[in-house]
Amino acid sequence: MPDQPPHPRPKPAATRIRAADSADAAPSTGSTVRLNKRMAELGLCSRREADDWIARGWVRVNGEPAVMGQPVALNARIEVAREAEQQQRQQVTILINKPVGYVSGQAEDGHEPAVVLVQPQNRWRECNSRMRWGHEQLRGLAPAGRLDIDSIGLLVLTQDGRVARHLIGADSEVEKEYLVRVSYGAEAANVQGVFPPEKLALLCHGLSLDGEPLRPARVEWQNSEQLRFVLKEGKKRQIRRMCEQVGLFVTGLKRVRIGMVNLGHLPVGQWRYLAPHERF
Repeated sequence: MPDQPPHPRPKPAATRIRAADSADAAPSTGSTVRLNKRMAELGLCSRREADDWIARGWVRVNGEPAVMGQPVALNARIEVAREAEQQQRQQVTILINKPVGYVSGQAEDGHEPAVVLVQPQNRWRECNSRMRWGHEQLRGLAPAGRLDIDSIGLLVLTQDGRVARHLIGADSEVEKEYLVRVSYGAEAANVQGVFPPEKLALLCHGLSLDGEPLRPARVEWQNSEQLRFVLKEGKKRQIRRMCEQVGLFVTGLKRVRIGMVNLGHLPVGQWRYLAPHERF
């Protein structure tokens, strides 16, 4: 019997995203943009994830298989296979109350990264997520924003590039709230009483770091020795360096909120999953 011609491979089921119809997409300059960048702008995934999906054959542009580095028009029709969506649904975002002495990212100077605390025995017993912990959840788990080694509080670890972009992307508008204990010269008990109001105004707006002006911040006294900072950016050791410029010394720093997610009663050194209903 003669050989039969091979049957054409069916296209994977896909969810179609029309770039031109996406009101949330940040506009790119120029008439074309790299596909991975455009996918990130549309909130589909991170650039790294986009490259992985393209390599796996999970992305089509205007009905044709995508290739790595491909330039696309802003109104190109981008299709993502269901396999990619399924992969994303398995990604986790974890909230941890980082203790002093742990670094946010890679181990350095003998200090362990906070991710080593993400173990079953450290899961907060009041975490009501139905998700079960597994070692695969540590793969690609990275901080979305940092806390320095001397700071404590809310740290986000995520496998989801969309979450990372939303929190720390160049165009992020997500607020981060901190409680900061300070001293001023020899004064450590009644700092509010001796700290000049004009310097407090400078903390809110008027300082620069690394040669660039800082975005406006909300800074106010919580009590006589503690300030509340609300920022929309996160330069390295930003709050400590801001305080140094106005003569304050930071003796304690705790992050208590990122966007609409609060640290709450999560104990130091413990973690929980971001709940399905929670949004930053």
